Amino acid sequence: MFTPNTKRIGASVFFVAVLTTAAIAQSAPPHYGFGTKVDSAELAKYFAIPADGSGLPPGGGTAAAGAKVYADTCAACHGDKLQGNPAKGIGGDRLTGGRGSLATKTPIKTVESYWPYATTLFDYVKRAMPFSAPGSLKDDDVYAVVAYILSEAKIIKPTDTMNAQTLPKVAMPNKDGFIPDSRPELSLYR
Repeated sequence: MFTPNTKRIGASVFFVAVLTTAAIAQSAPPHYGFGTKVDSAELAKYFAIPADGSGLPPGGGTAAAGAKVYADTCAACHGDKLQGNPAKGIGGDRLTGGRGSLATKTPIKTVESYWPYATTLFDYVKRAMPFSAPGSLKDDDVYAVVAYILSEAKIIKPTDTMNAQTLPKVAMPNKDGFIPDSRPELSLYR
């Protein structure tokens, strides 16, 4: 009776598979032929403003100017007094209040009570608001709305101007509420 040597057959199959894979890899084109190169103007549409404010655009705004922009573009979702509009599960979140509530059974997460950096507010409003037309606000309008929200939360004075220099310096009420994570698990992937 004939019994095949399974080790020899397994090694042969493995060797053929490696050769086939190597041949396919060498004949594959280095480019798949779809997509286009991204120029810097296109890439500028995609951004994230870090906590230190690097990358904030020129311009500026005050709470007084922000009150008008807010009334025109934000109040329908977030309420005329920044109180939110949770009716029937639609509408925007509450933006102010809730200080000291995070450690309670009913935390209120708002810009005022939760967010550690004012630059995050600029970044979010610039990229995602208003909900019906994200990214449509001019930089001056974004600075103004941010100044209005921060002023109504009594984080800045109503007369303060928010711009690329002043916004990163705003001390948010929850600035010490987060613990930096060194991401030790990243060493597993390097």
